[in-house]
This record gives sequence, C-alpha cells and structure tokens, in this order.
Amino acid sequence: MEKAFIQIIEKVRKFLMQEGMGNISLEKLESAGIDKDELIKFVQTKEELVEKVLEFERDSFSQIFLEYDFEGQNAIDILFIVSQEINERFVNVSPSVTMEFEKYFPEIYKKHMELRMNFIFEKIQINVQKGIAQGMYREDLSPEIVGRMYLSRLEDMHNPELYPPDRFKFGTIYNTMIDSFVKSIATEDGLSYYRHRKQLLSVLSFGR
Repeated sequence: MEKAFIQIIEKVRKFLMQEGMGNISLEKLESAGIDKDELIKFVQTKEELVEKVLEFERDSFSQIFLEYDFEGQNAIDILFIVSQEINERFVNVSPSVTMEFEKYFPEIYKKHMELRMNFIFEKIQINVQKGIAQGMYREDLSPEIVGRMYLSRLEDMHNPELYPPDRFKFGTIYNTMIDSFVKSIATEDGLSYYRHRKQLLSVLSFGR
C-alpha cells in the first residue's frame, strides 16, 4: 500500500474503534480528520474500504515475520516477540470491532479470516517443528494438530459470549492464551526456559 493510503487506513481503524462500523460514512470519516478527496483516490465504496482495512491488518501481521530474522532463534522466544508485536500493532483491535466486520460485511470478513488463518496455521506449524527440534516442545506432538488447536483458541478469543468486549482487552486475552498454549506443549526444559524469559521480560517492562 502507498504510504499516504496507509495513513488514511490508520485513521479509519481509529474511527472504527471509537464509533463502530454501523456509523461509517464519508461525512463521518471527514469529521474524524480523513480527507474525502484523498480517500476516494484509493477506494470508491464501503466494501473496498473494508477490504483494504482488513488487508492492512493481514499485512501488519505478516510484516512481523519480515522484520525479524527468526532463523536459529528459540521457538519460545519467537512466540514472545510475536506476542509483543501484536499487542503493539493491534492496540485498536477488539472483539467488538471484529463482530461488526462480520455483521455488516460477512463475505469480505470470511475471505479475510481464511487468508489470515491459513497464514497463522503455516507459521505455528513451523514454530512447533522448531520447538520439537530444540527440545522446547514435546516430541509426541503433531504440528498439524497443534496448529489447528491454536487456530481454535484464536477463534474463541473473538467470541463475545466468552470474552465480553467491555470487560476484556485484546492484549490480556491474547497473552493469557499464549501462556496456556506454551504450558500445554512444552517440555520441562521448555517450561523452565519460558518461565525464566517471562520473568525477565516482566522485570524489563516494569514501570513502562
């Protein structure tokens, strides 16, 4: 995406977090500081705008794997890095926003989720294989089954009945999910390493 359009998309994401999808219109967006003339250079309809917002979400996630060289790194460290980046990059994403995408633009949202889940499924299987080879994860694990279980947990995170948006922040849910995930697949050495790294990161982030 062009830099100018990315700046617009970031403003749109902030608007959606505050106002919701049901209130989106050119007039509303303009009142939020988004130049209408600039916007229509890139998209002509609400549907196109939503597609681009969701594409931006996917690109932001995949960018993590382009910016970091995970080759040779500890599998558990990779989970920590990705978790931290997700918390920073997706601060404006919540289950309530996700629900509105699904409600108002079901086909676009369905396609987005398929692409997103396929990407995550591939990456988590690679992580599991790496963790097994490093002795961090149990040898008896099936990377495919673990990957599917991970996707299932991600889907649960966006279930408003399980995690009401007004009570739970995305980052809190995600960090708790990762904690449970690692503990369910790690070896004793892996658990020891995980606890040590978690304690160290907690100390380093104290007071931030």
